[in-house]
Amino acid sequence: MPVTTNDVRPDTVQLDDIDKKLLRMLGENARRTNNSMATELGIAPSTCLARVNSLRESGVIRRFTLDVDPERIGRSLQALIFVRIRPGARHTMSTFSEEIRVQQGVTQLFFLGGTDDFVLHLAVRDSNDVRQFVLDHLSANPAVASTQTSLVFDHLPGGPWV
Repeated sequence: MPVTTNDVRPDTVQLDDIDKKLLRMLGENARRTNNSMATELGIAPSTCLARVNSLRESGVIRRFTLDVDPERIGRSLQALIFVRIRPGARHTMSTFSEEIRVQQGVTQLFFLGGTDDFVLHLAVRDSNDVRQFVLDHLSANPAVASTQTSLVFDHLPGGPWV
């Protein structure tokens, strides 16, 4: 079961091989049954359930979610929009992120360190929607210094975390 270590941070969780395999299985299919995972791992179902619960309680598993295909709901164009906030408007970054992340089409928002301050992942119908989003929510915002938009040709899921 996950064990807290003091190697890096006090809240770091050390994972053993079974925990890592469980996370990979759940990453591929979060609806997988406890019994099927226990069988594949060669452990008792009660042990498997206890490990999953421990991973949840320790904060390793934050939530179970779903993966929506944007094309199936009419959002066939994806874009990444890099945003720089004006130096004199740094105090508005928290408000900016709260306001922008709830706008229709924003699927993810990243707060960055480096040249850009934010990157938005947008899923919309077409290039006109991207243009309108930038005009309405970014160019019109006095805190925004600049934006750079890149179109996403393909979005592939990452590999396992562990």
